[in-house]
Amino acid sequence: MKPEDIKYGPDGLVPVVIQDADSGEVLMLAYGNEESMRLTLERGEMVFYSRSRKEIWHKGMTSGNRLPLASLQIDCDCDAVLARVRPMGPACHTGETSCFYRFIHGNDDDSPVFLGRLWAYLKKRSQDSTEESYTARLIAGPKSRVAQKIGEEGVETALAIATEDRGQTVYEAADLVYHLLVGLLASDLSPGEIWRELKKRHKSG
Repeated sequence: MKPEDIKYGPDGLVPVVIQDADSGEVLMLAYGNEESMRLTLERGEMVFYSRSRKEIWHKGMTSGNRLPLASLQIDCDCDAVLARVRPMGPACHTGETSCFYRFIHGNDDDSPVFLGRLWAYLKKRSQDSTEESYTARLIAGPKSRVAQKIGEEGVETALAIATEDRGQTVYEAADLVYHLLVGLLASDLSPGEIWRELKKRHKSG
């Protein structure tokens, strides 16, 4: 598809859904026109059209919370856009990560999006003092230490599964996931590289 394939409404605008490329979390909904979409592609960062101010709006130019573009997609009718970004700070003007932080029904306690949030948090923690942060100590220490922890938690998770202990399986699996993410950080790898490998296997399978 090409930028020219986007179908703008009678007002010359198209809705743009913004999604975190790493976590999958929906961050905000904004609008674009032909000029803003062209600037988005040229600059590699999200540029919108502000309906209230009636002007082009380069997200984050004032706050610093810019939205570097990872990919741009359009829906089946070509009248809505999905932008995957790697945000440089909160997307919402309130300081929340996402504009969609208030619930009318239910919650997102079981959402896989949390994995991406945890990854972002661990990256921040990795920069903290090793005296204050267990995560920082693991990353700063020899890789054999975090590798050992991954092995220990893997065995404990396997034992919990083997004994059909549901609660302990959840507990140990959480420990395993945490240490695996720290291990990836220590190895300068990202979850995205794991997803790409799994996606490749899924296609070949």
